[in-house]
Amino acid sequence: MDYIEFLKTKIELAPESGFEVDRSKINKALKPHQEDAVAWALRGGRRALFESFGLGKTVQEIEFCYQAIKKEGGKALIVLPLGVKQEFTQDAVNVLGYEKPKYVRNMQEVKEASEKILLTNYERVRDGDIDPSYFTATSLDEASVLRSFGSKTYQTFLDKFKSVKYKLVATATPSPNRYKELIHYAGYLEVMDTGQALTRFFQRDSTKANNLTLYPNMEDEFWLWVSSWALFITRPSDLNPKYSDDGYELPPLTVNWHELPIKYGDAVEKNGQISLFNEAAAGLKEAAQVKRESIDTRVAKMKEIVEASPEDHFVLWHDLESERHAIKKALPEVVEIYGSQDYETREQRVIDFSQGRTKLFATKKSISGSGCNFQRYCHREIFLGIDYEFNDFIQAIHRCYRFLQTEQVVIDIIYMENEREI
Repeated sequence: MDYIEFLKTKIELAPESGFEVDRSKINKALKPHQEDAVAWALRGGRRALFESFGLGKTVQEIEFCYQAIKKEGGKALIVLPLGVKQEFTQDAVNVLGYEKPKYVRNMQEVKEASEKILLTNYERVRDGDIDPSYFTATSLDEASVLRSFGSKTYQTFLDKFKSVKYKLVATATPSPNRYKELIHYAGYLEVMDTGQALTRFFQRDSTKANNLTLYPNMEDEFWLWVSSWALFITRPSDLNPKYSDDGYELPPLTVNWHELPIKYGDAVEKNGQISLFNEAAAGLKEAAQVKRESIDTRVAKMKEIVEASPEDHFVLWHDLESERHAIKKALPEVVEIYGSQDYETREQRVIDFSQGRTKLFATKKSISGSGCNFQRYCHREIFLGIDYEFNDFIQAIHRCYRFLQTEQVVIDIIYMENEREI
């Protein structure tokens, strides 16, 4: 063994714990890049799919689970955000030709289910209603919930999914420039312990807590290691230059910023003093107050935009229940969904809008901002307000701004003059 060969043995790569699937047995409905991704994930056993919006992560997750339980037996569980169940049921039946996955709420329903692929939401797992260790294969859809190491979801999932043989995570927003987040995914997938990864690849900044810098001599090895367990794709040709990118070009995008003036002298502090105005960027409390006080002004602008394009379908994004009520009052024809609503009703309303049966759809980013596909009939989105959550914002934009969108996407963002800093 020469010195170069010796050094190569020191490079850390993710272990392979899966199996080599017969490519002819993979569902023919999968496109070439999707087939490659599924075969790679099955061979690794525990892998991450970091693919851009619209590349078909849903069908890949279903096929990964289908092939894993076909090989090993047992059942598979796909964990997803509330509001996207319909995307999985429709793709499983209409695209792949499989039986409809069953949504389950507790372990009794899991054990009684005749279906082999089951769906549930993150809350059911986090709160202990569903035990992941029961399953042969699991997949986390929109797995960016794992990004915060100290969060209840991350710590709970790390333990609950430990030793599940086949694990997949899928998200379009893995934040590759946030090293710690990538390490959290690796920890969940049991590729490398989080502490070990921090020690191996990073030097700490003594002047700033939690600031990580890659050792200069470890940068190539770090990304080689990441690429051994995570697949980053922005278009099919990323995997193979021969793969066609037809249908995977994003449409034109127009963003309209609507800054509305404020009425000076209306802001009153708790001590009764009159302020010139509330500065929203001063803090979360001030931002919330500006939001509450400007609802009617912002809703009036939203109504003006909608009525100027009567033929278009719109997603109306809002954050507050009071905003939802104001939207409904201004535009009675709006179809709305909200957290306390019956789940089946909510799901049907999402399907109706995504299939073009309704034109105006009011919802929150926390409910419909991840996983839903609205691009078939909608190319207009209005954000009734702004906040500090960029990840939620960009996820919501990509409900319409996706591959296979045939129209120019128009995003209207409404905010007050004193929210400019946000």
